[in-house]
Amino acid sequence: DWFSSPFTSGRPCSPRNFGHGSLVCECGADYCDTLEPVSLPGMGSFVKYESNKAGRRVERSEGPLLEKPPENGETGSSSSLKTSQKYQKIKGFGGALTDSAAINILNLSPKSQRNLLKSYFSREGIEYTLVRVPMASCDFSVRLYTYADVENDFDLKNFSLTDEDIKMKVDISGRPLMHPQAVASRPLLLYASPWTSPVWMKTNGAMTGRGTLKGQPGDRYHKTWANYFIRFLDEYAKYNLTFWAITAGNEPTAGDIIFYPFQCLGFSPEHQRDFIAEDLGPALANSTYKGIELIILDDQRVMLPYWAEVVLKDPKAAQYINGIGIHWYLDFLAPIDLTLSMTHHLFPNYYLISTEASTGSYFWEPRVVLGGWDRGSKYSHSILTNLNDYVTGWTDWNLVLDMEGGPNWSKNYVDSPVIVDKEKDVFYKQPMFYHMAHFSKFLPEGTQRIEIQKSSSCSLEFSAFLRPDGSAAVVVLNRSPNDIPFGISDPGVGYIDAIATADSIQTYLWQRPSEE
Repeated sequence: DWFSSPFTSGRPCSPRNFGHGSLVCECGADYCDTLEPVSLPGMGSFVKYESNKAGRRVERSEGPLLEKPPENGETGSSSSLKTSQKYQKIKGFGGALTDSAAINILNLSPKSQRNLLKSYFSREGIEYTLVRVPMASCDFSVRLYTYADVENDFDLKNFSLTDEDIKMKVDISGRPLMHPQAVASRPLLLYASPWTSPVWMKTNGAMTGRGTLKGQPGDRYHKTWANYFIRFLDEYAKYNLTFWAITAGNEPTAGDIIFYPFQCLGFSPEHQRDFIAEDLGPALANSTYKGIELIILDDQRVMLPYWAEVVLKDPKAAQYINGIGIHWYLDFLAPIDLTLSMTHHLFPNYYLISTEASTGSYFWEPRVVLGGWDRGSKYSHSILTNLNDYVTGWTDWNLVLDMEGGPNWSKNYVDSPVIVDKEKDVFYKQPMFYHMAHFSKFLPEGTQRIEIQKSSSCSLEFSAFLRPDGSAAVVVLNRSPNDIPFGISDPGVGYIDAIATADSIQTYLWQRPSEE
């Protein structure tokens, strides 16, 4: 074994085993594992970061780039980079700052809070950059509210942020000590999604169930709803918080096609198209936020390419739109090539971005599984298949939940990469957290996916990239219970003779000569 002896970068994991197949890393006020900032060896060597079910957590080791595959090597399958074949550029990776997430962060002591935020956002953490912020309440709130609950307030005279915004989200975002941006190594890209309008604007007069906006696009209900987005941005701007993007609405098919048990606002694609063309697009364009990006769909990919065709083939609506957001819950119904790839090829000027995913959401599953390796593998499998089909970024759902998978007014608890036990003032970093690390830490904004060709017999999952500094990155996922030998060839640069250990994820990085 020619690998130099692996050393865990930074402070090692403090492991806890809850008997679910793998371990979690326990953090509190006085101790939390950290990662060293990413460092590349000189030309002719590569660095590997590995996490696996057996207990490694982003462990760093180095090895030599060989001139060619070893004669006697048992390389099972080889993959070859084709750097001239370039695809989409990466926007980033991250999670959602829901009310529930904020409550759980604030349930920790200040020192533990800081360790949690550093784990997610700092150079000694996994360097998240995307943060999704619900506009008013969602299922992961402890009560139902909007910002304009006064009946028939078409001028939004009574519009105001709530305690949830001021005391929890703005504070976490704005207080110097707790500010993710204060600990963050890279600029944070905030984006907002509304779950529902105020009930007086809705056909069913309720936040939940099946209902949409009253009236027609262009009328005062639709103008007021568009203006509600602007007012939200205004109020957050008072705290020096600016948004990179907004989505036109969370899961518009909920409340349109189906009866939904939590906050929703139904839209058909035609309705969303006309609302953007007549109301939301012009409202943004005529405001101080005309640079903010607008993302449509924000729902299951099974709706593609149909949804995109309806909305984006209308030039009036399309001029205001930048991207298409997807959720992962019904991926099993929707082959990726017939949805994402097809949509990309039909509308190459609009990016695809994954805006929500969580495990433990199906009724037959346990909610929180402390140390569930397979849940991390599900994340990585989704991210790799998404990236290989033109997606530019991937956003997890709640950044933090409690031991039950909440709090949550509607009791639809789920799992999260970080789980807080407030009684003990500790939090547990799940396998999902470290799976996310293999992307978020090593593929910063501006990284570009490139072609990687693998032999047909290979059961490993791969994606390859050129990073902004010109170095190469390959992420390799092994979802099998066996070690798998393989090789990575970068023609003209070198060959990596490697083993993907059982149930593992690895990120390989190496420097390349510049491509002048």
